[in-house]
Amino acid sequence: MTTQSAAMPAFNPATTGPALTASLAVTLIAAATIAGAWFFQLVLEILPCPLCLEQRYAYYLAIPVGLLTTLAARGSAPRPLLLAGLAILALAALANAGLGAYHSGVEWGFWKGPTDCSGPVVNLGSATDLLSRLDTVKVVRCDEVQWRFLGLSLAGYNVLISLLMAAIAAWGFAATAKR
Repeated sequence: MTTQSAAMPAFNPATTGPALTASLAVTLIAAATIAGAWFFQLVLEILPCPLCLEQRYAYYLAIPVGLLTTLAARGSAPRPLLLAGLAILALAALANAGLGAYHSGVEWGFWKGPTDCSGPVVNLGSATDLLSRLDTVKVVRCDEVQWRFLGLSLAGYNVLISLLMAAIAAWGFAATAKR
């Protein structure tokens, strides 16, 4: 065995544990989801509504927390630290699934959404301001679906992805707690 191979042990999922596997999986799923959201926004020009933007917050949290938890698991950090990271990932994903379900309900007309993105426009400003803003602003309503695939909107897919991330983080938490 050389000195370098002793300093840099090979990656072995069986020995690194479920905390590493779960946190890495959640991080990769969150990064892929945000990349997909940006693709829809920047390439396909499907602009997000305010609720869509709020649903991104959980992913913006999950990427750094997942990465830090992954690094902590790789470095054999104390179990309470790993459990805290996995708990944050699971709770953020569950909260995001709830927000996505709320948004889906707004899209399907089950309940009213926030007035700032699904209610009537109450302040148009002056006529000159309105005319200049109409040329540059596209209003994206939360209660109008811009894209569906297999009957689900992007908010619906967010629910499924968030539940998957929560399940993975919960599995990692439970398996790490048993060790």
